[in-house]
Amino acid sequence: MTASRATLFGFSAILMWSLLALLTVASGTVPPFQLAAMTFAIGGALGAVWVSWSGHWGALRQKPQVWLLGVSGLFGYHALYFIALRLAPPAEAGLLNYFWPLLIVLFSGLLPGEHLRWHSVAGALLGLAGTVILFLGKGIAPALEYVAGYSAAFCAAFVWAGYSVLSRRYVGVPTAAVAGFCLATALLAALCHLAFEVTVWPRTTGEWLAVAGLGIGPVGAAFYVWDIGVKRGDIKLLGVASYAAPILSTFFLVLAGFAEASVTLWFAALMITGGGLLAAKDMLRKTKPQ
Repeated sequence: MTASRATLFGFSAILMWSLLALLTVASGTVPPFQLAAMTFAIGGALGAVWVSWSGHWGALRQKPQVWLLGVSGLFGYHALYFIALRLAPPAEAGLLNYFWPLLIVLFSGLLPGEHLRWHSVAGALLGLAGTVILFLGKGIAPALEYVAGYSAAFCAAFVWAGYSVLSRRYVGVPTAAVAGFCLATALLAALCHLAFEVTVWPRTTGEWLAVAGLGIGPVGAAFYVWDIGVKRGDIKLLGVASYAAPILSTFFLVLAGFAEASVTLWFAALMITGGGLLAAKDMLRKTKPQ
């Protein structure tokens, strides 16, 4: 598989994650850890079907450090993010959490054979600035009383960036192994749900469909294609492109009637798009005829 094609796989994960907020809102009042357990179980089950069909069960026999990275990345990130949403307002928590694309760009420079180029960093900073404008347009107002939630959101950004970048060091681990990581995450989320939450099931067909959609897409297939992207694609470009997720998420919420369009939305979209184009400078040059 070429690097360009693998990068496109990574882009598809970003597109699916942009539906996360919309489907989460549509899923009703299911508690966070219960929702994580249900959706990761669906995503893991789909992966298990794929593994069974392809006969790649050997992909699940990995070294302990591979399992530690996979499970801590998927479960650790979502646990910290859910804790952040419990202890801090969602807008502020979401903004701090979206440091992970910039961190991916910076951390990727430490990988063997990778070089941190100025336009990648500049593109990531421009994308971060656009995301800040997007969230400021929602009227966020940080307060010291939510410092625990802010800390959890910021730590979540480091966990996801670390998982994404370190996955590249295990390029020989088949993507089928992600099915095992998802099922393990579902089990841990279920245990957290039983310990800390009261069970609330979806009440309507639409809410059940939203849960299924989450498990199939943003909390399912997205992790498999992201694994392909970060291992074999342009990881710096994927990091910058990830800033498209919050802007696309807001667009989808507007289209569904859960949010309203604003000037800040369009300005943020312009900045994030500009950052992505700047970061993709090398790839765009390669596509020009010689």
